[in-house]
Parts: sequence; C-alpha cells; structure tokens
Amino acid sequence: MDWAAGQIRVRGKNGRNELPLPADVGEAIADYLRKARPRNASRRVFLRDKAPIRGFVGPSGLGSIIRRSLKRAGIDSPTKGTHQFRHGLASEMLRGGASLGEIGEVLGHRHVQTTAIYAKVDLDALRTLALPWPGEAQ
Repeated sequence: MDWAAGQIRVRGKNGRNELPLPADVGEAIADYLRKARPRNASRRVFLRDKAPIRGFVGPSGLGSIIRRSLKRAGIDSPTKGTHQFRHGLASEMLRGGASLGEIGEVLGHRHVQTTAIYAKVDLDALRTLALPWPGEAQ
C-alpha cells in the first residue's frame, strides 16, 4: 500500500495492478490492522482466518472465506466466492460512468467481450446505450 499516493497494489488475474485507495477504504484497512488483524510476523496485510495463521497461499483462500461468510449469513446467491465482488465492482463502475475498457483493466480482462458479460445484466445502464428501434415514433 502506498498511503501517501492513495494507491493499493494487488495481485490479480493479469499480474499486479495499482488501484486507487479511497480514503474510507484506507481508514477501514488501517482500523483492521490496528484492531482486528492477528499478531503475526507476516508482512502481508490480510491473513487466513483459520490456523495456521499466515498469508493466503493462492487465490482460492479468499473465495473460501466469502463462501463461508455467505453461508453463515444465510445468503443463497447464484454465484459464490470472489465473483460476487468482481460483478459488484463492475456493475458499480458501469453505473458510475466507467467504460468497459476501464472496467476490464481493473478486472484484468484481456478482451472487452469478457467485460461485456458483466454489463449485460445491468439493464438500466444498457438502456441508456440503446439506439432507437428503426421506425419507432420519436
């Protein structure tokens, strides 16, 4: 994390990305580090929540935490795991006016067609992009 520049470096699908670190997110992470993170010699910010307490070994660790949390909260969703966050982020960025290219860059997609999968379910946003039907009354 680069607190001064307001950026967070994450390892995603396409390697490392530097993403903006909004103030409220930075405050939440700092609060976690001060109050909730288990004492551990690891330099990683986020640690496993089950023994042995250490950094995540691979990408599946976060997904298992999300699945357990959804189950514990009684949430039955069509998808489980990190896809929940990826889809939510893509939809929120789309509503905020981000282009599919910008969203794809954050999500680590190589092709805009992959990112478009996230946009097709946001009907309200898609309606603003739709062209009038030929012959439709103005």
